[in-house]
Amino acid sequence: LEWAATAIDIFASLILLLGAIRFIWGFVKAEFSRDADTRVKGVNMERVELGRYILAGLELLIVSDIILTALSLAMADLVFLGLLVVIRSLVSFFLDRELEQVKKELKT
Repeated sequence: LEWAATAIDIFASLILLLGAIRFIWGFVKAEFSRDADTRVKGVNMERVELGRYILAGLELLIVSDIILTALSLAMADLVFLGLLVVIRSLVSFFLDRELEQVKKELKT
C-alpha cells in the first residue's frame, strides 16, 4: 500500500499545482481588467477557486498519511499523524470559513 500512498501524494500535489496555476492565470486576467469592481470580484472568485483546490489537496494528503501510519504501526508515527491531522484540519476549517465569507461578499 505504500505505492498507493505515494500515488495519492503525487495526485494531491498535482491538484495543488493545478490550483496555483489556475489562480495565477485568473489573478493576472482580473488585474488587467479596467473596472476596479470587476478586478476585486475577479480576484475574489479566483481566491475561492484556489481554496477549493487547497482543501481537496489537504484532504488527499490526510488520506495518504493515514495509509502510511497504518502500515508502520509505530507509536511515534501515530502521534505524528495525530498532529498532522489536527493541523491540516484546522487549516481546512479556517480556510473553509474564509471561503464562505468571500462567497458572501461576491453575492452582494
